[in-house]
Amino acid sequence: MPNYVTDTHGLVWYLTSDARLGREAKVIFAACERGEVLIFVPTISLVEIIYLQEKRKIPENLHAQFTLVINSDRFGLRIADLTHEIAAALAQIPRAAVPDMPDRIIAATALHLGVPLISRDRIIQLSEVETVW
Repeated sequence: MPNYVTDTHGLVWYLTSDARLGREAKVIFAACERGEVLIFVPTISLVEIIYLQEKRKIPENLHAQFTLVINSDRFGLRIADLTHEIAAALAQIPRAAVPDMPDRIIAATALHLGVPLISRDRIIQLSEVETVW
């Protein structure tokens, strides 16, 4: 099983045990829990989680819950910092194909790392980025 990048809603739905998390995504997150795969979390997703908490769209403790999970040696979650190389990878994802900047950054992270993206986002799924859900 390869490594992955997750988008924000995939991570949120995993952390909240939301039924909307896709079947394949559930299998991947379960493998991550067992330390069998790495799932990279783009830093922009952490920013989005705080933003969604502030808007009361998700539980207010979700960022704290993520912090506990990321600091656990047992889980295979890793933060993927926004680097110059990821910013450069944005050029491979046309704005016309993925117009939302956070989504482009998340997709560029997957492209740069050369791994599939866990995402239900239809716009990203229609782009050149390999996705699983």
